Amino acid sequence: MYTNFRHVLFIIDFKRKTTNFVPLFKILKFDMKKIILLSGCLIILLSGCYNKKSAPASDYIEEPHSFSKPNEAAITHLDLDINVDFDNEIIHGKASYLIKNNKASQIILDSKFLTIEKVQADGKDTAFSLGDFDEQLGSPLKIDINNDTKQITVFYKTTHKTEALQWLKPQQTTDKKHPFLFTQGQAILTRTWIPIQDSPQIRITYNAKVKVPSQLMAVMSAENPKTKTPDGQYTFKMAQPISPYLIALAVGDIEYKAISNRTGIYAEKSMVEKAHDEFSDMENMVASAEALYGTYAWEQFDVIVLPPSFPFGGMENPRLTFATPTVIAGDKSLTSLIAHELAHSWSGNLVTNATWDDFWLNEGFTVYFEMRIMEALYGKDRANMLARIGRQDLEEEIESFKETPDDTKLKLNLKGRNPDDGMNSIAYDKGYLFLRTLEETAGREKFDVFLKSYFQKHAFSTIHTEKFVAFLNENLLEKHDITFNTNEWIYNAGIPDNQAIISSDKFETVEKTIQQFVKTNTVDKTLTKDWTTQEWVHFVRNFPNDIKTEHMAMFDEAFNLTNSNNSYIAMVWYEQAINHDYHGNDVDAKIEDFLIKVGRRWYVSTIYKAFKRNDKTDVALAIYNKARSNYHAVTTNTVDGILGYKQE
Repeated sequence: MYTNFRHVLFIIDFKRKTTNFVPLFKILKFDMKKIILLSGCLIILLSGCYNKKSAPASDYIEEPHSFSKPNEAAITHLDLDINVDFDNEIIHGKASYLIKNNKASQIILDSKFLTIEKVQADGKDTAFSLGDFDEQLGSPLKIDINNDTKQITVFYKTTHKTEALQWLKPQQTTDKKHPFLFTQGQAILTRTWIPIQDSPQIRITYNAKVKVPSQLMAVMSAENPKTKTPDGQYTFKMAQPISPYLIALAVGDIEYKAISNRTGIYAEKSMVEKAHDEFSDMENMVASAEALYGTYAWEQFDVIVLPPSFPFGGMENPRLTFATPTVIAGDKSLTSLIAHELAHSWSGNLVTNATWDDFWLNEGFTVYFEMRIMEALYGKDRANMLARIGRQDLEEEIESFKETPDDTKLKLNLKGRNPDDGMNSIAYDKGYLFLRTLEETAGREKFDVFLKSYFQKHAFSTIHTEKFVAFLNENLLEKHDITFNTNEWIYNAGIPDNQAIISSDKFETVEKTIQQFVKTNTVDKTLTKDWTTQEWVHFVRNFPNDIKTEHMAMFDEAFNLTNSNNSYIAMVWYEQAINHDYHGNDVDAKIEDFLIKVGRRWYVSTIYKAFKRNDKTDVALAIYNKARSNYHAVTTNTVDGILGYKQE
C-alpha cells in the first residue's frame, strides 16, 4: 500500500484523464480532508479501476543484475524490427523504445555481445558509449538524451557470442530439413539479442516485425500467426506489460494444431500429432487454474515443442510456452510440466519477482499452483507423488549446499553471481513446501482466498520478498490470528521443523516392492504393470545404496530400463548405472547418445554430476567434447562449471 501523498496525487491525475472523477467523490461523499486522511484506502479503490494491461506506477528498487537506472529513465514500450539471417547466424535490425524520462540526460540499457551501430533520440542521431565489460552482466549502453526525450532507437546486430540464441542446423532438428532458431532470455540473456533494460522489474509492452526465410514460420511470446506467410514477414503484438526475460522468438518449419479456441500446439511436422495428443488436456488445465485463482489474463495459451537442445523443460513465455520434446512420453505422464508453465501465467508472468534474489516468488508459487492443477485433474495421489519427488530433490539440493548453507535460503543474495545459481530446487521445492505448510496451517479455504487476492492485487506488477511478507501478514496471518514462522522459512538456511509432511501410499508400495525383488532375486511384473512414470522414477531412485550389479542387470533385463522411451526414467536409470558401475545392456553407449541428443539442463547436468561424483570426469569430458556444440549456452554454462571445462 502506498502512503506517500505524491503517489496519491499521481493517481488522481491519472484517473482524471480516464474517468469522470468528480461524480465519484459525490457518490462516495468524500471531502478532501477525508481523502488525505484515507489516502491508503483511496489508492486501493482506484487501483481496482486500472486497465489491467497497464503497469502500476511505482519506483524501482536497486538490483544487482542490471546496469539500468530506471528511476532516472525507464523504457515502457518496444518496437522491434529485425531480420533473422540464418546464413550468417545473426539477427540485425533496430529496437525503438518509448521511455519514461524523469528529466534525465542519459538512459542506460543492458547489452552483451552485441554490435551497436548507431543510436537515435527522438529520430536524431545521438552519442552513445559502452561501459566496461562484466563477464556476467555485459556492458552498460549509455545513451545521451535530453530531459524531454520520449523515444530512443538502437540499430544493432547480434554476434556469434550471443548467448540467448541457439542456431540449429537441419540435422539438429526432428525433421532434419530446415534450420531452426530459438531464444532463451531467462535470467539475464535477453540483453544478448536485444539491447534493453534487462531487469525483471521493468515491464513493457511490445510490437515486432520479423523477417525470416520464406519456408519458415516465426512465432513470439505475443499474438501469433497460425499459418506461414508467403514472404516470411511476420508482425507481433504483446499488449500486456511483461518483463524482458519473457520476450521470446522461435523460427522453424513448424505447424499449428488447435486444441480449443484458446489453446494449441506448434511443432515440427512429424511432432504435431504426437504433441497434440500428449497435451490434449491443456484446455482442461486452463479451466482448472481459472477455477482456483481467477481469469487467465493472456487470452491465448499455446505451446511450441522445440528441438531437444532446448535447455529447460519449459519456459513460460506469455501466450506461447516453450517446451522440450523430452516430456512427450506417449501417456501424458510428464504433462505436469505444462501445468507448471500454465501456472506461471499467474505466478511469474502476472506477478513477477522484482529481482532474481526473489526468484522463489516465481517458482515456489508456481510449483504450488502446479500441484493444485494436477490434483484437480488427476487426483491427490498423482499430485502427492509429484510433490514427494520434489521433496527428494530438495533433500539432495540441501546436501549439495552443505558447504554454502546460505544458498538454501529462499531470499538470496546473488550480487556478483550469475542469477542462474539461484535456479535450483531451493526456489522451487522449498518455496513449494513453505506454501504448502502455510496452507495446512491456515486451512485450504482461507489460503485460496489469500492467494487469489494476492494475484489480483498485484496483477501486472513486480514484487520483492519483503513486500510479499507484509502482504502475507496483513491479509492472512494477522487477519486470521495465525502464528507462523515466516522469517525462519524465508531468511534462514535449511528446512524448519514445522514443515508439511508429504506422504504417498503408492511410493510406500514401490519401496516394499524393491525390497521384495532384491531379497528374492526375482521380479514379479504383475506388481508393476500399472505403475505411472512417477512410480518408476521412485523405484529407480530408491535402489539400496549397496545394490549388487546382478540386481541392476535383473531390473534392466526385466524392464528394459536402458532403452526406456521415457526420458525421465532413462535419466534416473543412467544416473544409477554410473553410481553403481553398471555397464550391461550397452548402457554406456546409450548414456553417450542421450547426452549428445538431449540438451535439457536438468537431465544432462544430473548425469555429468554422477560422473564427477564417481571419479569418472575423464569419461564425462570425452562425451562432453562431442555433445557441447549441441547445447544452448544456458546448459554449457552449467556443465562447464560442473566439469571444470575450459574451451580452447
